[in-house]
Amino acid sequence: MTSTAFGQRLSGWAGDADYFVFREYDAYHPRAVVDVLQGKVAGVIFRNMVTQDTCAQLAARFWASPARKTRGSEAPGYYAGAYHYHKTTEDYLNESERTAAGLNELLDIPENPLTAFYCGLADALAEQNATVRLAQHGGRDACRGLLRSWHGQGQYALAPHDDISQCTEPKQADFEIQRVADHHATALNICLENGGGGRLAYWNIQPDEACRHRLGLHYTGSPYPLETLEGIEVKWIDVNAGDVYVFNGSHVHAVEPNTDPSLRRTTLAGLLGFIDDKTVVSWT
Repeated sequence: MTSTAFGQRLSGWAGDADYFVFREYDAYHPRAVVDVLQGKVAGVIFRNMVTQDTCAQLAARFWASPARKTRGSEAPGYYAGAYHYHKTTEDYLNESERTAAGLNELLDIPENPLTAFYCGLADALAEQNATVRLAQHGGRDACRGLLRSWHGQGQYALAPHDDISQCTEPKQADFEIQRVADHHATALNICLENGGGGRLAYWNIQPDEACRHRLGLHYTGSPYPLETLEGIEVKWIDVNAGDVYVFNGSHVHAVEPNTDPSLRRTTLAGLLGFIDDKTVVSWT
C-alpha cells in the first residue's frame, strides 16, 4: 500500500492489489464487513442477499410514500430520511427526529434488510468485543437509514466524491462521527432496483488533505473534477436488485446513470465506522 501523487492535481493513498478488490459472496457474511471496517479490503458485495419480493415491496413503498423528498442540484434525486451533509449537528438530529416516523413506516416489513444487516454485523463485532449502534449526541440518535434514488443524467448520476471529507465539517465538530476520520467512513448500500447500467465507479485513491484543500473540497468531498481522476485505477461494480455492497467510502467513487432514463436505481443506504477500537457507529 503506497502514498501516490497523480501529477499536480490529485494526490493521496492507493491500496495494493490485495487490498483494492471487491470480494463477492453469494450470501451474507458479516465478518467480511468487519474486514472493510478495519481497512483490510476495499469492499465486499453480497449477491442476492435480499429477496426480489422484499426489494419490490420496499421500492414501491418508497415511491408511494408522502415522506419522500427531492434533493437538489448537488446530488439530484429523491430520498426518505435525513442527510447529515453540510448541516449543523442540531439540524441533522432535528431532521432525523422529524423523518423517523415516516422512515420507520417505510421499513416496517417482516424482512427488513437493514435490521438483518446490523444484527449480523453486531454478532460479528461481538466476537472481537466490539459493538455497533446509531451515532448519538446529547442523548439523541442519528437517522437509521436512507432510502434514495439518483436521477442525474450527466456522465454520472452521482458525481465522483468521497465520504470522509464531510465528516470534518466544522458545524459538526461536536458530533462523534468526526472521530471516524481517524479511521475511515464505510458506505452501506442495499440495492432495491436498478433497471440497467447504474454501476458503481470506484477509484483506487483516497485524496489527502492537501489535495482536498487545493480543490476546495476539504469539507464536502464533492465533486472531484473528472480530469483529476485520469490515469487512476478504477473498478466498475455491477449492481443488481437484492445485492448489498459495503466499501471504504474514503475512496473517490461515483454512480453512473441508468442506460434508460425511465429506469430507476434505488437503494437503502447509510454510513458507518469505528470511532474507537471497540465502537462502530452508523449515521446517514
